[in-house]
Amino acid sequence: MSKDAIEIVRGSGNVYRDFAVSDADVKQLKAILAAEIIKALDKEGLSVRKAHAHTGIAAADFSRIRNADLDRFTVDRLMTIINRLGSRVEVSVRVRRPARRRARAEPGSVSP
Repeated sequence: MSKDAIEIVRGSGNVYRDFAVSDADVKQLKAILAAEIIKALDKEGLSVRKAHAHTGIAAADFSRIRNADLDRFTVDRLMTIINRLGSRVEVSVRVRRPARRRARAEPGSVSP
């Protein structure tokens, strides 16, 4: 083993947020939707051309999705593509508020 200590940091589950990328939650959602599209294509054995013939969506769009070039896509567009492939998207929303530091101790609490 090396003499240098290795620091292990637990991620948030969103790599974009961990690296302070703007619109981290949207980028994470797009990546998840793209992965589902790729799974559907692979499951059905569809090439980008066959996917185009099956859905009417441009083959170039499927190529972009396979290459994770998602900047041109909206979340809505990716959901539409999944629907055209015969799958459905179920969305669940959970809002988490950031924990706030308390400026003063609550009654009955002990300060360290």
